[in-house]
This record gives sequence, C-alpha cells and structure tokens, in this order.
Amino acid sequence: MTIPDSGFMMENGASCLPHPPEEENRIVKDLMNISENNLKEGNIYYVISNRWFTSWQRYVGQGNVESTEKQLSGSRHSKVVPSKMADRPGPIDNSDIVLDINDHGSNDLEVRKSLHEGVDYVLVPQEVWEKLFDWYKGGPALPRKLILQEGVKHQQFNVEVYRLCLNLIDSRDNSQSVVRLSKKASIRELYDRVCALKGIAQGKACIWDYFNEQKHAPLNILNQTLEESHLQMDQHILLEVQVDEHYSSQFGMDSTGNELALVPLEPSRSSLTIAGGPTTSNGHSTGYGFNLNQGSALSTGFSDIDGRYDSYNSGRKGEHGGLAGLQNLGNTCFMNSAIQCLVHTPPLVEYFLQDYSEEINKENPLGMNGELAIAFGELLRKLWSSGRTTIAPRAFKGKLARFAPQFSGYNQHDSQELLAFLLDGLHEDLNRVKQKPYIETKDSDGRPDEEVADECWKYHKARNDSVIVDVCQGQYKSTLVCPVCGKISITFDPFMYLSLPLPSTVTRIMTVTMFYGDGSGLPMPYTVTLFKHGCCKDLTQALATACCLKGDESLLLAEVYEHRIHRYFENPLELLASIKDDEHIVAYRISKRGTGRTKLEIIHRLQEKCTSDNLKGGGRKLFGTPLVTYLGEDALNGAGISIAVSRMLSPLRRRYSSLTKAHSSVENGCVSEAMDEPLDSYNAQSVPGDQSINNTEVEETSSRDLSFQLFLTNGSGLSCKPIEKDSFIKSSQLVKVFLDWSDKERELYDSSYLKDLPEVHKTGFTVKKTRQEAVSLFSCLEAFLTEEPLGPDDMWYCPRCKEHRQATKKLDLWMLPDILVVHLKRFSYSRYLKNKLDAFVNFPIRNLDLSKYVKGKDGQSHVYELYAISNHYGGLGGGHYTAYGKLINENRWYHFDDSHVSPVSETDIRTSAAYLLFYQRVKSDPRHQVHRMKESAYWKNMELSALRYMSLRLAWTRLKVGAVAEHRLVGAGMVTLINTVYIVKILAGY
Repeated sequence: MTIPDSGFMMENGASCLPHPPEEENRIVKDLMNISENNLKEGNIYYVISNRWFTSWQRYVGQGNVESTEKQLSGSRHSKVVPSKMADRPGPIDNSDIVLDINDHGSNDLEVRKSLHEGVDYVLVPQEVWEKLFDWYKGGPALPRKLILQEGVKHQQFNVEVYRLCLNLIDSRDNSQSVVRLSKKASIRELYDRVCALKGIAQGKACIWDYFNEQKHAPLNILNQTLEESHLQMDQHILLEVQVDEHYSSQFGMDSTGNELALVPLEPSRSSLTIAGGPTTSNGHSTGYGFNLNQGSALSTGFSDIDGRYDSYNSGRKGEHGGLAGLQNLGNTCFMNSAIQCLVHTPPLVEYFLQDYSEEINKENPLGMNGELAIAFGELLRKLWSSGRTTIAPRAFKGKLARFAPQFSGYNQHDSQELLAFLLDGLHEDLNRVKQKPYIETKDSDGRPDEEVADECWKYHKARNDSVIVDVCQGQYKSTLVCPVCGKISITFDPFMYLSLPLPSTVTRIMTVTMFYGDGSGLPMPYTVTLFKHGCCKDLTQALATACCLKGDESLLLAEVYEHRIHRYFENPLELLASIKDDEHIVAYRISKRGTGRTKLEIIHRLQEKCTSDNLKGGGRKLFGTPLVTYLGEDALNGAGISIAVSRMLSPLRRRYSSLTKAHSSVENGCVSEAMDEPLDSYNAQSVPGDQSINNTEVEETSSRDLSFQLFLTNGSGLSCKPIEKDSFIKSSQLVKVFLDWSDKERELYDSSYLKDLPEVHKTGFTVKKTRQEAVSLFSCLEAFLTEEPLGPDDMWYCPRCKEHRQATKKLDLWMLPDILVVHLKRFSYSRYLKNKLDAFVNFPIRNLDLSKYVKGKDGQSHVYELYAISNHYGGLGGGHYTAYGKLINENRWYHFDDSHVSPVSETDIRTSAAYLLFYQRVKSDPRHQVHRMKESAYWKNMELSALRYMSLRLAWTRLKVGAVAEHRLVGAGMVTLINTVYIVKILAGY
C-alpha cells in the first residue's frame, strides 16, 4: 500500500499517517495472518524492541493483552477491553536491544544476548516491518531468517535471532576477526566469507575447527552445515594460508573439483563402538576404571582394542571415573546439570558401560533411530573414562538440537524439561518392543484396585519395555469424580518423575475490596488466603467469614477494569486461576431478597478542567469504582434511581464538623467507630440488604442536596440519555447509568473511597521480600496428592452424562520406581511476570520413607537415599545450573559446576537452589541382602551339588568326633578337606 504524501512531516520525522489507530491495528493484524499462513524456510522476520512495540500497541488499542507473544500469534484468549487514549509513538527505537558492535571491523548488527522474546523483543514478518517503518521510520533494521529445524519426530520453524558467531584467528599474525553466519549456512559459505574478509584467493586458505584453541579437524566438507560440523557459539576457527610451493602440494581438491588448500587429514573420530568402548581421535579405545556396588567390576567384558591409551584419556592409573566436568558451550549449564545427574545414576551407568547394542531400536517411529541413545552412551563413557579431563559435549548438543529443536541455539532452558525429553527419548530408542500391539483400555467398573493396576501395568509393558521403564517409571492411581452424576473413574497411569508444588504455589493471597450494596458502610479491603487451585466459591466463603456476612446476605464478585465492571463472577465453580494478580476484584454485599431484581450499575464520570477537541466523551472521563445495588419493581423510574444513588453515596458524605477523613482510621472495621458523629439521615434507620426506600429523610436530603446529572447508557457505554425524575426505565436484568460529578458534589462527598483499588496481589520489585520458612518435602508431596478440580480447558468426558464435566481429580502413588526423580516446581507464571521461588525445601538425604503415601502392595521397599541434585541459582533471566553428585564407590559428594568439579560436604548439599532431586531405592535389610548375595555367588562358583554338600557335612561330623584317623587322611588332601568343610560350616551357619 502506498501512503499519499500529505505535504508535511511530524516532529519525529515520520510521515503524517492518514490512517487512524484502529486502521493501523487492522492492517498489521491482516499482514500477520497472511504471514502465518505462508510459512516457509527463508522468510525474513525483523526484531523490534518490545518497549517500542508495546507503546505502539497502546496507541492502536492493544493496551491490555495476555502477552505480546500471544497477541502476535493471533491468540483469541486475550482479554479485549477498551484502552486509554495513548500518544502516537515516535520512530522505531531498537537501541535498547542492539549490541554496540565495533569489534574487529565487523559491521553486522547483533541483538544483545540473554534477551527473551515477548519480554525484550518481538518478531514481525517483513511485510509488517515495512509498513511500520513506512509509518514511523527509525530503526536500526534487524532482519533475521526463518529456518527449519529438522527433528526426527517433527519439524519446527524458528527465527534465528542469534546467528552463529565464530572468532577467526589468522595464523599469520594471530589477528582476530568475527564472522557471523546462520548455523544452517554451509562450510562453502563460511569458506567464501573468510576468503573475502581476508582478501585471499580461494585455494590458498584452509580453515580449521579450532575449538578451545586446539586443532581438531579441517573444515573441508563443503556441503555440510555449520550446525552439522558441531561449531559452537563464540568458538575459534583457525585460518592457515599457503606460503610456498611445498605447502601447496599438501592441498587437495574437494568433491566438486575446487582447490581447497587442505593439509593432510587427521584420522577421523569414528562413532561409538558399543561393545568395545568409545574410540577416540586416533582410533584407540579407552579403558574404564569404574567400580560400583561393593566392588563389582562392571567394566568386565570390555575389549581394549589395542591396550593403548591416547592423549585424550588423561586419567592417571588409580583415578576414579565420574569426575569429569562438562564444558559450557554457551548457556548450556542447564544441559550439563541434567547430564551429570543422569550419568551418576548407578543403574544407567551399569547399563551404558556394557554392550547395549542389541537393545537399540532403530525401527521405533517414536524414537530417534537409536542415535540419541548412542550419543548419550558415548558421552557417558567419555565422562567415566577420562579421569578429571573436561569434556566438551559438542556432538551430543548437535544431536540434541536435531532431535529437539526447542533446545537449539544458545538461550537458557529448563533442566527439568531437558531431563524429561532425555528420559523419554532414551526409552523410545531402547524400547525392546519392536511392534507395539494395539490395546484398548478398560474401565475399572468397580473391580479391585490391585486387579486394575496389574492389568494397566501389563498393558503398558506390552508397549513400553526398556531400561528406563525398568528403572525410572512408577505408577499413579488417578481418581476422577463427576460433579453432576457422581460417576467415579479410576485409572492407573505410568509416571517418570514427580512434579511437586511448593506451598507458596499451593496457597494464594488475594485482596478484595468490599462494597455495601445498600449503602450501609464504607468500602474496605479484605485479604484472604486460599488454595490456589480453588474456585470462586472458595473465595466467596473466605470473604464471608472475614466480613462476618449475615445469613440473609450474599456476595457478588466482579472485576473492575478502567473504572467499569469488566465481568461478574456468577459461576461459583470458575477457577481462581482466571483471576490474575494484577487485576482489581470487588465484592458487593447485597441482600438475598434482591436476587432476581433489576441490577443497577452506577459508573462515575468527572468533568475535566482542560478539554480539547480531540478528547472523547465530551470532556468527561471515568473515575473511581462502579457501585452496584438492586432496584425494586416500584423504583424503575428516574426518581427511584435518584434515591438509590443517594443511598449508595450516603456513607461518603463529608462531616463538616470535622473534615478529617474517616477512612484514615478504618482498617477492616466498622465505619461508625471512626466517625465523630453518626449520619443523621442514614445510619439510624437503614436496614442492610433492604432495597425498598422507606426513609423519608433520605428522600428529602436527596431532593435538597443531590444535584448529580444521571444518564442512562447501554452496555458498551456509547449511548448516553439524560434521566429525569419521571423517566420510565424499561425492566431488564441490568441497568447502567453514568453519574456526573461536579465541584459541588466533590465538596459534599469524599470520592477518595472510590479510588485506588488494591490489586489482588501486589507483585514486583517494590514488594519487600521476607525470609521464607523451611518447607518440608513431605508437605510438597501432600499438596501434590490433594484433591483438586480440573481446569475449564481440561474437562473430563463423563461416560455416564455423555458430556464434558469439570470433574475433581485425586492422585495417589501406587507403585514407585527404583530411581525416583522429584521435580520441585520453583517457577510460577502470571500474565506479565515469571517468578522464581527460592523457598528452602528440607529434603531427606537418607531414609526418605514414602511407605504411608504408597497405596499399592508390591512388597518393595519404599525407603530412598539421595544420590544427585540439579540446582538452579538466580532468577529466570540470569540463572545458573549446577549439580551435586555422589560417587557410590567412594561414598562421597562432588559439586559439578560445568567444567569445574570439586568435593563438597554432605552437610552443604541442602540449599534453597535444589530443583531436581534424584533418589535410589534402598533394599530392605541391606546387610542381610549382601550376605545372601555373597552366599549365592559362592555356591554358583563352586558348583556344589546337594549330594556333595551332604558328603562334606558328614565328613565334618566325623572330624568333629575324632574320626580323622579312621579315614587316614594325610598331607595336603587333609588340609584341603578341612578347609573346604570349614567354609561349608560357616556358610551353613553351623
């Protein structure tokens, strides 16, 4: 669209816009929708500062949306409400998100690191950027390409906000330059860019993967992408240039015939040889010094290819494995933390250090063709074989980015989300079931829980059978109850980890302002504490208790937005989650006798002192909080409304004998106690909840003092019709009126009581944080197992009602796995704020006994011992992950902070940063178990039959009674017999 030249410019330098704000909004939304319907790789998107874009949203009437991200994606769940008239924004200003780049002659503009979409910046299609730039000018422009992440399970489009940054080192003078390319760019593009940057003829240069400033391999596979070459953000690449004829003879040709100037290749690093351990850069296998569970040598059976160690394995003889750190590849501490916890899980270590090649499932459509399991196994073996050498998990991160595009790039992510993906991916890659049978689940139908649970687990194992299921999966009992017909449905579902809420996320503090619907008192706020997953009925009951609600009264909840009633909470089962912390909620205390009558909503307007031609509403603006009352059938006229308005305002009447404000001494109490003298025309005869007007003194006061201008309006507030005393009001459920305040009424009545409604819960940095008391892990578990209603978006289809119902759900633990992972839900999310909860959770290190929480009777021990922790420090924007891990064979704890590994005392591992807890089941009576294992192993190795055992026992008896001479056993044979029988005696308990 071409914008006609209007002949003049605005102060900000942008063209004068011929479109009103609403038209701008419509044009941008249409362009957004067109772009979303034509997604393809290579499309251009532009990064815009969210600060500027939010000001534009306010200008065009999008001042209150759930989030910028939702609004850009066309979400229909955003609240649509009238917004204030905002000033037209100035030129587009991206200065707050652009990195000031003057490094090494690079002219590329980059976005500052650690920014978040929807918070710091937004992404708009090229067509939207061109339109906004045409309207507002400004910049700078930050174009980015849309790339397609090729996952095994699915494909995903992503805008590459952060391009791959490589530090080029010129070997001739050690100078450094910065090269920025898409990670989807090819090695050929990188080669061309380097040659152009340095002014070198192609064929005269060679570039190397120079990660950690060590030459790994030449970058000579021209059709390979930078991502496939495992190049990482901010890593080094090395440039070598031909200097003589001898050097040129070492240069080869690539597959396309182009001269590349390459030196001879090092032996390539082959893939993992599962049966023989990982092969390293020179083809030599590394050995393992791993000893787990009372000295059992799990490395038995590994073949050392040639018995030699290369420079990769720096572990000295006698060093224990499992103490290698993981290098941070750029905000990958979340990955390092989760991996360290997994590679210190004893059953998984035992599994991946042996030959598991036969269990790799490459046919599973839900798996990763076995590649994730092989990559993880290779990384685990490196960590257990390298002594204390730090490992750079570049290959594993490359696989992760391919299989899970959500973890690609270099932004911070959640270690729990990564852990969930890894466990699920490893399970599918190692699933022993090649062809999953179709099984139709059956309803419990009143059958015993044991029978139903065994049946569900049997069906689950028929489709899912892997080491992950064997070790990490337990079983829930889920009970759903229909609120209408009472239908009970019981199912048993598998789980991989327990996500436990913290008490601060279980309960919720809410502040609601109470108004009297009959004008019998001043408004006052009440603060109550509720169960977070409760409903409006719970809020109403808590408020009724707090304000001592009478038996003939009820409460009407409403949300106030922009001085209007935005919505009434008339459904008692509406979840409290629909009420946000930054909203303003009011409760009107009304008589039950008013139910069913016409509801009167009084909206306040104020004449502004300075008006302008472009101000809407004829110079009047809304203010304060609407008042709500009920009208009798005989009051549906102008006079009845005037009297009702006078009654509602009577508590606000100023006392001229004392001009002190009564509300300064009122706090959750009765207003009459704070007043010096009662209101003659009000307090003596008003009856709470009675909407009929019997007080003639109030009528006289109204006719004498009240000079308000009342206007009848419709639901949208666009129409406005004056109300006269003899005006007839049409009967309806809701009547809305505008009440215009003049200077006279502002002198007679104190309108400050109607202003400054408190938010439901004040959040942000202005709130002083108080030290939270320690929370027990058991209280978190009990909160998780508490019955709660399902959300409106998660309705349950009742087979008896044949409709979706908002059922109540109760979870119970039925069967626990050998490895129990506990996820502490420390992150909470509101409309505009993501919050980190730093409450200290007091969790047991030993003897975590969950027996009383487990409903199933499987004969297993329910006592656990901690062996690993994933920690999260800081907030959401600049947080950091570490891990604590216990070496079982040393019985000692270590701190894994990326590449740094250090011992730590067991008394220091309990902190408020604990995010994921890893427990291992403790076998019942461990000493007896060890004795039985030793005895069983002895008899198996000796292969003693029952007959020989009896013969030795008889021989021992004869020896005991002195019959040695009778057998004439002499020499070594006698000693052997005595020793053997002595062992038999000990093992038999004689």
